[in-house]
Amino acid sequence: MEGLWERGAFVRAYDPAARAEANRLYAKQPNLTVCERRDATLDGADALVVMTEWNEFRSPDFDALKARLSQPVIFDGRNLFDPDYLGQLGFSYYGIGRGLGNRGFLETT
Repeated sequence: MEGLWERGAFVRAYDPAARAEANRLYAKQPNLTVCERRDATLDGADALVVMTEWNEFRSPDFDALKARLSQPVIFDGRNLFDPDYLGQLGFSYYGIGRGLGNRGFLETT
């Protein structure tokens, strides 16, 4: 998040296990909103970044995700999703650590 803030980004984050600690650590960070609900992070967001592999993130409604994001972009730090499937749905997908040879990167226009 700190790298994003340095570049002027606003972050809306959801992690019920880390909410209290995030609020404590970043209480004075104006570019962070710690959300109470998962879906509250999406409206108008430029991209979705997945950093946990909790079950509640494994099978999202991709049509609803696409409708709520300002751009259909997913950075998947846990490689939860199938790049080919997301490409067919019109997402730009970045599977962190997969590399080009493993279909970890797929961008559609």
